[in-house]
Amino acid sequence: MLVDNFEIKSGIKAHLIQNDIFKTNIACVILTTPLERNTVTANALIPFLLRSGTKNLPSQLEINKKLEEMYGATFDCGIDKMGDNQVLKFYIESINDKFAGDKSEILKETIDFILDIVFNTLIEDGSFKEDILSIEKQNLKQVIEGKIDDKDLYAFENCINSMYGEKGFGLYKYGYLEDVEGITAKSLAESYQKLIDTCKIDIFISGDLKELDVKNILESNENVKKLVERKPNYILNNESTESKQKVDKVQEKNEKLDVAQGKLVIGLDALSKQKDLGCVALVYNAILGDGVNSMLFQNVREKASLAYSAKSKYVKQKGNIFIRCGIEIDNYQKALDIIKEQLDNIRNGNFTDEDIENAKCYLISGIKSIEEEQDSEIVFYIGNEITNVDMSLKKYMEVIESITKEQIVEFAGSLEYNTIYFLSNK
Repeated sequence: MLVDNFEIKSGIKAHLIQNDIFKTNIACVILTTPLERNTVTANALIPFLLRSGTKNLPSQLEINKKLEEMYGATFDCGIDKMGDNQVLKFYIESINDKFAGDKSEILKETIDFILDIVFNTLIEDGSFKEDILSIEKQNLKQVIEGKIDDKDLYAFENCINSMYGEKGFGLYKYGYLEDVEGITAKSLAESYQKLIDTCKIDIFISGDLKELDVKNILESNENVKKLVERKPNYILNNESTESKQKVDKVQEKNEKLDVAQGKLVIGLDALSKQKDLGCVALVYNAILGDGVNSMLFQNVREKASLAYSAKSKYVKQKGNIFIRCGIEIDNYQKALDIIKEQLDNIRNGNFTDEDIENAKCYLISGIKSIEEEQDSEIVFYIGNEITNVDMSLKKYMEVIESITKEQIVEFAGSLEYNTIYFLSNK
């Protein structure tokens, strides 16, 4: 696997991932912009509109027809949140040229298609089409309203919001119901143009590219040519984890809903500033609550039978560990006590070399699997780009292997409770 990165224009980068083990190409466009309360809902609506038509392919029917002509290529889009940034993603997967006949140029068609979707959208007289907007606003409403149906996600998002409020990472990536109705066809077209003119743009191409002039395909594309340069030294809107400080008072928030199972979420701030912090945190998190060998799974779920689920997650961009458990509502205090006991055990070094080895093997197995799945490979490099990390998969594994018990204990000692959130029916 070979990765080639180059800047097309200031703030607009291409990332070419050469890999000849797959029979398909994947092209994706990633738009990254600061998460802000006054723009988050409109930005979340934009992919819904872009997927419905372009100036060259003005209907869903035309889009589907084009995909069929490309040997049944598949297209999708979505919204993500990475740190204090909102990320709009557009993907297309198509068959590799060498499996599509001598005269086929499927990769070029694939790249041109995704760039057409994102940058040649169907805006007429400064507005999106009213009928399409009406449908897509209803779709977005359903997505926002549906958050409460997944109680685990609902509790997690509410804990994050309690910690960060209505700014940056605290915002819901799909926005807010009260904002949807006020979005007009004209105002959304203006929001789209501002986004395209200012956001960070990354174009990822993965496949057997070695005999194809992908750089020329990108640089000669008319939609790319008309893009304006970003501000020099474009900086993503991530609050520096170096500025994190211990909170004055731990928040304890209880929310009541008609639920059969309680949802406990604990948000912790990592105040460590040690070398290879991200990898140290991942090993720590694997020991604590990521996987079946973890302390939370073994002690809270299996031995004490206090939780239906018990896991933890490290959010690198914000320097947080989140513990998430689904428990019997009456077992809240017992579960909380045992969770705190696991945190104290790691802080005091009460874990074995076998625990460390199991955590490393678990993580390295996951890293190795990245190269076996083309979409996972792209997600890895997207994460590298947005978090401003330049690390190969090989180097990633080497650093994981090098992490010591002392580093893990230091990291554990830097963790401070920020918020304890509990969703129950009481």
